[in-house]
Amino acid sequence: MGIGVDVVDVARFAAALERTPGLRARLFTERERGLRTESLAARFAAKEAVAKALGAPPGLSHAEAEVVTGERGRPELRVTGRAAEVAEELGVARWHVSLTHDGGVAVAYVIAEG
Repeated sequence: MGIGVDVVDVARFAAALERTPGLRARLFTERERGLRTESLAARFAAKEAVAKALGAPPGLSHAEAEVVTGERGRPELRVTGRAAEVAEELGVARWHVSLTHDGGVAVAYVIAEG
């Protein structure tokens, strides 16, 4: 149904979190907020990649896409709200997500499968 990718400079992302204290609460779910900056940057990239996979519809909130650690340690996506509505309209039945961070860069790939 769709694919999305995003890249985040970890140092710039960390500076944005420091500069704007409310940003962490606006971008991340309660479960995500306590993670290390590199992991947050990768999750932010995943949230952006979800929006791209859905065609960047208006009205999405970053907190509507949550990255959780699955049973075997693999990242999994949970979408709620407007993101879930759009996914249902498009016929998305399953999400795939891959995250990485190295060398000061965080990357996420998201595939929305029908």
